[in-house]
Amino acid sequence: MAWFILIVSGLFESVWAVALSLSHGFTRLVPSLVFLVACAISMSGLAFAMRTLPVGTSYAIWAGVGAVGALLYSFLAGAEPVSLLKVIFAAMIVGGIVGLKLV
Repeated sequence: MAWFILIVSGLFESVWAVALSLSHGFTRLVPSLVFLVACAISMSGLAFAMRTLPVGTSYAIWAGVGAVGALLYSFLAGAEPVSLLKVIFAAMIVGGIVGLKLV
């Protein structure tokens, strides 16, 4: 259960990262509220997962899932150009996440 919650909280990290960008320095209400809610959910999930998983592994997976999720959103939204190297490096992050799960 902790692994599932960790992955979901990593996805909520992506949500709050994107919302933070869309809030334009907390000058837009809706993205600012989405940031606050998603951040609370994300941090709560991370804290829950850390009750049974090691801190280093938990944080690395949470941050990796969040980073790749935010990058995928940027690609799909057209906010960031897709390049072969970016895809390769994102795949390396995913590979690291899988490796941490396996060991």
